Amino acid sequence: MTDEKRPRLTESLTGAELMRWYWLKDELADFARRLGISPTGGKELLTQRIAAKLDNTPFSEPQRTRRTGRTQLTGQLTVATVIPVGQRCSQVVRAWFVEQVGSSFGFDAEMRAFFVRADGTQTMQDALDHYRATRGQGAKPIDAQFEYNRFTRAWYADNPAGSREELLRAWRRYREGPVDHRGRA
Repeated sequence: MTDEKRPRLTESLTGAELMRWYWLKDELADFARRLGISPTGGKELLTQRIAAKLDNTPFSEPQRTRRTGRTQLTGQLTVATVIPVGQRCSQVVRAWFVEQVGSSFGFDAEMRAFFVRADGTQTMQDALDHYRATRGQGAKPIDAQFEYNRFTRAWYADNPAGSREELLRAWRRYREGPVDHRGRA
């Protein structure tokens, strides 16, 4: 690890220096407000927007996808219920799955992706089949924006008897170092 100290979020930072360090989303949102730019969006988008502002370079906001008032499933669902295009992973759908597979059900990435891809021809039976087919495949990769989750998984793999307090101390040390000196979890 390096002796470098994480800088304060000030207008004197460069975009490159901002991106060298780990920041909480709340820190970034507060800083964006101080800079007079939008504090919205995911952490990656927010970081890119702030870096562009710090470097005084143009930033093109991504096109927003508009949610339409599409039909959503309500009421009593059955295996024959057709999933409409744009169906969200709602409490109604969750309750149906809990009835089918038990309280351990959760909308993981596999299930969220299934509903995103639904084209109006799939049924709840198809969703249930997909759920069952995607169980027991071991640990799935954790997306880059969930660095704490990736760190936690790796830390517990290396320290199976470790305590939560030890994990949190290790995480604080990890996130205080610059990205280019510590690598990614």
